[in-house]
Amino acid sequence: RLRLHDGKLIKDRRYHLRTYPNCFVAKELTDWLIDHKEAPDRETGIRLMQKLMDHYIIHHVCDEHSDYKDAKLLYRFRKDDGTFPLSKDVKVFMRGQSIYEKLVSVEESILKVREENSVKYQRTFLGSEMIDWLIQEGEVENRQEAVELGRALLEHGIIQHVSNRHHFFDSDILYQFWINFRRRRRLTELLNENSSRALSESPDSPFCLRKLNPDPGNTSFLSVQTNKEIKIVSAVRRSSITSLSGNSNAYFSTPPTLVFPPVAECNPKSVLKRPVTNEELLSPGAPYVKKTLTIVGDAVGWGFVVRGGRPCHIQAVDPGGPAAAAGMKVCQFVFSVNGVYVLHLDYQTISSLIMTGPRTLVMEVMEAIE
Repeated sequence: RLRLHDGKLIKDRRYHLRTYPNCFVAKELTDWLIDHKEAPDRETGIRLMQKLMDHYIIHHVCDEHSDYKDAKLLYRFRKDDGTFPLSKDVKVFMRGQSIYEKLVSVEESILKVREENSVKYQRTFLGSEMIDWLIQEGEVENRQEAVELGRALLEHGIIQHVSNRHHFFDSDILYQFWINFRRRRRLTELLNENSSRALSESPDSPFCLRKLNPDPGNTSFLSVQTNKEIKIVSAVRRSSITSLSGNSNAYFSTPPTLVFPPVAECNPKSVLKRPVTNEELLSPGAPYVKKTLTIVGDAVGWGFVVRGGRPCHIQAVDPGGPAAAAGMKVCQFVFSVNGVYVLHLDYQTISSLIMTGPRTLVMEVMEAIE
């Protein structure tokens, strides 16, 4: 965005007797992506900009096109017109980036290479050391506020305990920045983030229900670990699973390696009584209410099944999981994920948004009024 401003591709433009500030022409931008080696061809350039649209970063100036079209149409970065969604997650991310930039720009930074259990870690700091620095720099007013900030940064995957076993505490426990904000990412990396696409040939969602044995009461959820690896874990007796890891903190414990019988895929029948369209959901007076759910993933995952597409719906909820505790129910329709509008997306894309996002998942769902 800043490079486009510098190159004068983003500027005020006049169309049909109206001036649109801070916008760019889609066709010109595609040319720019190719000329500056950000995209090898026009097709890739279009896919890249569609990614930015899907992630609510750019939009058509009149919101008349939900797709990015390689034509003489005007688009704009939401940061330039004040419509970029500053959700709690985004605010925490930006706060973490600001703190990181301040820390790496000073000579005597608390960020150092340190060793623990004969393993060296980059960009590390002690919890108490960070709290002292936050108070000294005026980032917070007291130690309690600093602890709350540190916990928010950890829950959003910005910092972590070096061996991922502890939450953030005012102590001499060693932490590190998990994100290197100064690494310049190429746009094409966006196209490689759909790790869930490898499962797209399956008739089920990547969060699908799988049957482990003939016992009808023992199903499992394909859940996402806090380190984003995908594993099959039992949805039954979650507490006994986490206790096997030898750590009472289920959220941050390292899950054990569980061995199961061969997994047989199944395609459970949809829980919806009938298909529902987006038009029906969004029509004035429709019998649906929107709810916001904040789901903090644990060591097993989030504990729900998403299925279908345009709109997607909740197919199943683990009764002992974080999603159920947050109020998620079957038959709810997924409206947004971490601030991204998703009614028009399929389950593969929604699953990718969830798996590449923070541990704390913010979802808007639409529920039928009984």
